[in-house]
Amino acid sequence: MTEPYRLRRGTPADVRTAFDLFVPAIRDLTARQGITWEPDLDRMWSRLEPLLEHLATHAAEWWIAEDAATGRPIGYARSVERGGLFELAEFFVLPGSQSAGVGTALLERAFPAGRGEVRAIIATTDVRAQSRYYRAGTTARFPIVALEGPPRASEPPRDVQIAPAGEEDIATLRRIESAVLEFDRGDEFRWLLEQREGYVYRRGGAPIGFAFVGRTGSGPVAALDADDQVPILLHVEARAAALEAPELGLEVPMVNEVAMRHLLGRGFRMDTFFTFLMSSRPFGRFDRFIGFAPPFIL
Repeated sequence: MTEPYRLRRGTPADVRTAFDLFVPAIRDLTARQGITWEPDLDRMWSRLEPLLEHLATHAAEWWIAEDAATGRPIGYARSVERGGLFELAEFFVLPGSQSAGVGTALLERAFPAGRGEVRAIIATTDVRAQSRYYRAGTTARFPIVALEGPPRASEPPRDVQIAPAGEEDIATLRRIESAVLEFDRGDEFRWLLEQREGYVYRRGGAPIGFAFVGRTGSGPVAALDADDQVPILLHVEARAAALEAPELGLEVPMVNEVAMRHLLGRGFRMDTFFTFLMSSRPFGRFDRFIGFAPPFIL
């Protein structure tokens, strides 16, 4: 029997196509959850375009589903691979095309079984998608919540030395992230340094962590000791305020009690839209890590 859809590989020319599929899929999900989500699409596109272009260029697998009769794009799935960490970055199907085999076909190609030392997904709370992710060999480990609030300036402790990160610091960034996550994002740090301010934090000359912050996004943030997130986050908040960011959002694993208590104590609020980290096995020390925002990838 001929399938009502066909699959093809995505290309950098499909960046806007991916965005135009992502928006209605998320709008449908939030509506089913009773959440009102009416973003400024021009502003959202401006914010997401650099990330979507980066993912398009560096995807491990990227597949687009099209309606067989009309050629209209109806869904896509994309993954990234960094070292042994194989991560499903996006998986979206238009509401009218869901539950018709499209999602299963996309997932089989973009997140093939057996690939990666650790397989990970930042998953929405869509139970249909989570069922597929369990069948793909991953298990929900913990929820991740966006903590948001207007940033305020304050001084971190004087015993912490703060230095802007540059190309010469990439080896240090990689060592810190490997110690925290077991894996590191390698050359992706160069892209991060182009997109956001990066900082390395030291005490007595020894690195204790790093952070990335910009006017339209934040993260990742990592600390070798969980308690050192407090001075790091105070500086991140101060930089966001100096950049005149109207709001600072941080994607915080809810097992990260230091960051959760600190940010809630600073008046940040939890967004009602949760995600979950799903993985093929436990990995990393997420009590001292905050992910990339927006939460497409760790």
